[in-house]
Amino acid sequence: MNRRKTSMLTVALVILLAIAIFVPVPYVIEGPGPLFNTLGASHGRQYVNISGVKTYPTSGELNMTTVSVFGGPGEGVDLFQAIGAVLSSRYHVLPREALYPENLTQSQNAAINAEAFSTSQSFAIGAAMKYLHQHVNEQIVVSSIQDGMPAQGKLSAGDVIVAIDGVKAVTPQQTVNLVHVPPVGRVATFTVLRNSVSRDIKIKTVPKPGSPKVPYVGIGVDTLYSADFPITFGVNDVGGPSAGTMFALAIIDKLTPGGLANGKVIAGTGTIDPDGAVGPIGGIAQKMIGARDHGAVLFLAPIENCDEVIGHIPDGLTVTPIHTLSGAMQTLRDYRVGKTLKHCEVKHTK
Repeated sequence: MNRRKTSMLTVALVILLAIAIFVPVPYVIEGPGPLFNTLGASHGRQYVNISGVKTYPTSGELNMTTVSVFGGPGEGVDLFQAIGAVLSSRYHVLPREALYPENLTQSQNAAINAEAFSTSQSFAIGAAMKYLHQHVNEQIVVSSIQDGMPAQGKLSAGDVIVAIDGVKAVTPQQTVNLVHVPPVGRVATFTVLRNSVSRDIKIKTVPKPGSPKVPYVGIGVDTLYSADFPITFGVNDVGGPSAGTMFALAIIDKLTPGGLANGKVIAGTGTIDPDGAVGPIGGIAQKMIGARDHGAVLFLAPIENCDEVIGHIPDGLTVTPIHTLSGAMQTLRDYRVGKTLKHCEVKHTK
């Protein structure tokens, strides 16, 4: 009988151990993702396509880098996978809540990433055009629609908001203020451009969550920047804002003579704002690994990520910090002529 109990206990422990190993744990794993040469194409589609204006030949590669994330919303990694990732220098393991709000769904996360990626493309156009001292068009667009709110099914992401109740929408904040005109329950008329066709759409306002006296329709708005000629992007299945800087460099490269990469494989990352400021991103250690795996010799890193760069640079990769688009341009010119580039430095605190 004792042997039988011992055997049953052993089986139970094995089952519990198996469950502990294979049941998803609340962690995510970041690893090197694919690179996209912003000067190149895939299946005949240019990653950055410019038409209606003179463009110039390019040489080499200007790669946007990505991070592959395992265990995001609606997914999971098991204990075995998490331990394996911890033991590998190629991966980074962190609590899921460090990247994703609680209860965020897969579809919500995809929508957020798609919006950020679209915004990065718009900002890249704005920054590149301003760097080149060319005219920039600015329009107010619907960037997101909140589920269950009055705008759902009436407005669409990408709609250009021309006016609200006959008042021209000039800035995102002014647009928000026009929606908030009391009283709650009034019908607001949105004049929008959708596929270049103007239409008036009436939406009844509801109380804003948390502010019941404020009219609300449930949209996010942003500024869309465009050139006087078409600039389109052909990168699919990628989200987030971190490609902005490399997109801006690709636009400049195609619109100016002389290749910025000068035949070399160059990679980088960083958000961009319309005035050309480069911002920090996540997963830079994994992006540097991915860049070196691809054969990159130079990596442009946001200066605010320097603390994460130091100690994680792969052998054979030169990493230099940038904080503006013009600074990135100067770095590429310096690299082309063999000048010594800046390196990330350890911050000293008192």
